[in-house]
Amino acid sequence: MAAEMNDNASHGDKGKALTSAISQLEKRYGRGAVMNLGDDCVQKVEAYSTGSLGLDIALGIGGLPKGRICEIYGPESSGKTTLALHLAAEVQKKGGTVVYIDAEHALDVAYAKKLGVDTSKLLVSQPDSGEQAFEIAETLIQSGSVDLIVIDSVAALVPRAEIDGEIGDQQPGLQARLMSKALRKLTALTARASCSLLFINQIRMKIGVMFGSPETTSGGNALKFYCSVRLDIRRIGSITEDSVALGNRVRVKVVKNKVAPPFREAEFDIIFNQGISQNGEIIDIGSEKGIVDKAGAWYSFRGERIGQGREGAKKFLAENPEIAAEIRKLVLSTLGIETGGEPKAAPASAVTKDEISKEGGSKETLTKESVKTVDKKLEKLSRKKIDLNGAAAL
Repeated sequence: MAAEMNDNASHGDKGKALTSAISQLEKRYGRGAVMNLGDDCVQKVEAYSTGSLGLDIALGIGGLPKGRICEIYGPESSGKTTLALHLAAEVQKKGGTVVYIDAEHALDVAYAKKLGVDTSKLLVSQPDSGEQAFEIAETLIQSGSVDLIVIDSVAALVPRAEIDGEIGDQQPGLQARLMSKALRKLTALTARASCSLLFINQIRMKIGVMFGSPETTSGGNALKFYCSVRLDIRRIGSITEDSVALGNRVRVKVVKNKVAPPFREAEFDIIFNQGISQNGEIIDIGSEKGIVDKAGAWYSFRGERIGQGREGAKKFLAENPEIAAEIRKLVLSTLGIETGGEPKAAPASAVTKDEISKEGGSKETLTKESVKTVDKKLEKLSRKKIDLNGAAAL
C-alpha cells in the first residue's frame, strides 16, 4: 500500500515537472515548441491538387502536401514542367500565391497560360546563381505570403564559385553541398509558413554501374532525404491521329511518400499545347469507380447520356465544367479522400443525395445551388436527346 502511494506521488511529481519544463520551453521558443498529439494544434496534412485526378488519388491525400518539400524528376520531355504548371494553376484557383524560380531561363509564358496559370499574378524570378535562387526563396517563404514555390530545375542551380571559375576547373561536390546547406534552412521555414516547395530535377547516368539502375538525380542525396514526396514521371507512349502526334501518354510513380503509402502509380494523357487531359481522366476513373455508367459506346451520369464514345464524353465535360467537377468530387469522396484541407461544416441549405455505384451506395453533401446547376445541365441535355430522337423519327 505504501509502495503504491509512493508510486502515485512520484508520478504526480513527474507530471508537474514536465508541465513546468514545457512552460519554460514555450516562454523561450514560443507556443508550439512542444506539442501533444492529442491537441488541436496537430492537424491533418492539407494538400494542393496536381491537376491530375489519377495522381491525386495515387498520392493518397488528394495532391501534394502543403508546407512540405517535394520533387518531380524524369527524362527530358516527359512532362515535368507541365505537371508543375498544372499544380501552380490549381494553387492559384484556391487563391494562393505562386512563385516560379526559373533557373533554366526557359519558362514559356504562352504555354503556362494555356494550362490555366494566371500569368498576371504569377511571380517569376530568373536568378544568376544557385545561392541567389535560395536567398530569393528564403526571403519569400519568411514573408509568410507565398503558398507555392517552384524551382526549375535543380540541375540549373549553379554555385557562384562555379560561375566565377573556369569551365575546365574540377570542383567536385559544389552543388551537392549547396543543396545540403540550403535545405537544412528551408525545411523548417516551409513548414512554419505552410509554403510548399517543389523542385524539378533531371536524370543523370552513373558511370560503371554493372547491376541495378544507373540512373540518378542531380544535386546529391540531400534532396532525397528532405523531400516528403518524390514523383518519377516517364513517357510511355505517343497519342497519334492519322500519323500526326497529338500528345504523350505518361506514367507517374510515387517513389517516396511521407504522408500516405508510397509506390502507387498513375497514368494520364498530356496533349500538346493543352496539358493534362483532365476530362479524359474523369471519364476513365469515373467509369472504373461506377460514378459514370458505360453501356456500349455511350457514357451516362445520373441516368442521362453525356456522350457517345470517350471523345464525345470528354467534349461534353469540356462544355459543362460543373458536371466534370461534380464527378471528380464524387470519385474522391468514394475513395475517402478529402479536398481543400479540413472539411467545413455543411451550410444550412445543404441537402443529401444518394449516389449509387458498383462498390455500394455513397452519400455526398451538396448545396442546393450546385444540385440545381448540375440538374439543369442534365435536363438541357435530355431535351436535346428528345429533339434528336424526334427528328430521327420524322
